[in-house]
Amino acid sequence: MSGRFFDDWTIGDRIDHPIRRTVTETDNLLFSTMTHNPQPLHIDAEAAKASEFGQILVNGTFTFSLMIGLSVGETTLGTLVANLGYDELVMPAPVFLGDTLRATSEVTALRESKSRPGAGLVTFRHEALNQRDEVVCRCLRTALVKKRG
Repeated sequence: MSGRFFDDWTIGDRIDHPIRRTVTETDNLLFSTMTHNPQPLHIDAEAAKASEFGQILVNGTFTFSLMIGLSVGETTLGTLVANLGYDELVMPAPVFLGDTLRATSEVTALRESKSRPGAGLVTFRHEALNQRDEVVCRCLRTALVKKRG
């Protein structure tokens, strides 16, 4: 287990997650088709070429999911009770096939759970950045995390 318990976090804690991931055409195509998203910008090379982007645009919900996945190992792996919500989700820059993404996390809020004495709420600001250090996705995630003992 590499996630942290509620008791181990302080506001302002920051993590640069070590795992990076290069987005492939297969990632984008499978995710788009598995989620029944027929948006031509994601799955039709000719339509995407004719768009303002000039190429396939990676499905934004894949980008969001990858960002969260990259963060789990050092945040909530083995300590999560439940993710309670995602807020302020933005995608300020596009992601293209071949982009390599990395994630950062910062604790922005902590509070004891009123309904679960063995857990607390941790709010993370997650960011995904591409190989040019451009932020491509950002959100707040509120997680219900176990306490020690």
